[in-house]
Amino acid sequence: MRFDPSARPRVTVAAIVEQDGRFLLVEEQTAGGLRLNQPAGHLEVGESPLQGAVREALEETGRVFVPTGLVGVYLSRSKRQTASGHQDESYLRLAFCGEVSAADPGRALDEGIERTLWMDLDALRASASRHRSPLVLRCVEDYLRGQRYPLELIATDPSVFG
Repeated sequence: MRFDPSARPRVTVAAIVEQDGRFLLVEEQTAGGLRLNQPAGHLEVGESPLQGAVREALEETGRVFVPTGLVGVYLSRSKRQTASGHQDESYLRLAFCGEVSAADPGRALDEGIERTLWMDLDALRASASRHRSPLVLRCVEDYLRGQRYPLELIATDPSVFG
């Protein structure tokens, strides 16, 4: 069997934040237009998944995210339009729940992030066609079912940092 490097999943981290029955989301520009997502993004070289989730939340919302649990680990697949046709991509998402600080009004949000917003479950379900991934709603529903795992479940070998 021939190895296809594009078949490797890309690792992403996401922050699930609930306050008063509403969930923190970002509205972002994507190749597919304006989409809704949790504060989320790709894990970078030299950081643990927890560090990645904290960094992404800060960059995309201007808020400090403090993870309290792991909601789940999800594998998804999508096709995106490229200049040469469709490209098949897989994503491995680690979704963490936690709390956030107030937004820092002086902090610029990541490029492509139009705004942050809080949505209740009904609004989140009604906007499913605008979600960046089907995992946006799935992660929230798992969170609401009480699905939580201890943060210690995710171990990062020291070799990652040096």
